[in-house]
Amino acid sequence: MRTVVVGAGEMGLAMAGHIQARGFDVAVFDVSDERMALARERGMPTGDYLQDMADDGGLFILAVATDAQVEEVCETLAGAAKTGTVIVVAATVRPETVRDLAGRLAGRGLRLVDAPVVYGATGAREGTLLSLCGGAEDDIDAVRPVLMSYSRDVVRVGPVGAGQVAKACNNLLHWIHCVGNFETLLIAKRYGLDGQRMREVLLDCPGTNGTLRRWDTTRFTWQEKDMDITMDMAQQLGLMLPLAGQVDQLVKTLSAADVKALLYGDEVNYLGRSVRPLQPAEGGLG
Repeated sequence: MRTVVVGAGEMGLAMAGHIQARGFDVAVFDVSDERMALARERGMPTGDYLQDMADDGGLFILAVATDAQVEEVCETLAGAAKTGTVIVVAATVRPETVRDLAGRLAGRGLRLVDAPVVYGATGAREGTLLSLCGGAEDDIDAVRPVLMSYSRDVVRVGPVGAGQVAKACNNLLHWIHCVGNFETLLIAKRYGLDGQRMREVLLDCPGTNGTLRRWDTTRFTWQEKDMDITMDMAQQLGLMLPLAGQVDQLVKTLSAADVKALLYGDEVNYLGRSVRPLQPAEGGLG
């Protein structure tokens, strides 16, 4: 059974590479000629049209960016793939998107596994992602060997859509920690203490978190999309999440460059204000 990875971005191409390294038959499709060329340079076959690859693939892993892209790929496969084909949605999308798609695809004889990943680009490069799966146990068991090529574990959370709920929960905690970590280290910075040294100290304290451990590699690429999904979910469920609402606003003001300045720079900007270390004469400890 050939696996086709749809989406040859940084994540998808790395995932395909691990699948290939484990000895599985894998091909790649992307709308970008440049990304397709990179896949071929790494010895992976590509196809010009996704529908033409449907006859060869029994497993499609979608590593695309948006709900609309997931829906477009699934619609293409629904009209071309063989009965029994499994579609794995490794992208981060709304739970309702994969749940609705699963019902529509089932009518065409296709199976869907909801399997977003955590641990980001670093996990993709190292093959240590965690796949959070929603779907039938038999379907997840069927794709587990391939998913384990790039995952530290493949965890079934519940039915289709549960993987996306788990990913949203992880994302919310991650972005909450990003804001909390920033404001915490800002206090240390203002007192004149070294931001990176304080981070290292806090890693051994009970208030630490996984985001702080990987703080200097957080890229602030998807916070707007992630928080939009979370807040949409809360609104649909009738939940009041005041902390999440504040984080939704605050985290969108941060960037990887801000974190770098906080950890290693002489001063940092936060909410439009430049913050510099106080000197001893001003009450600082530096």
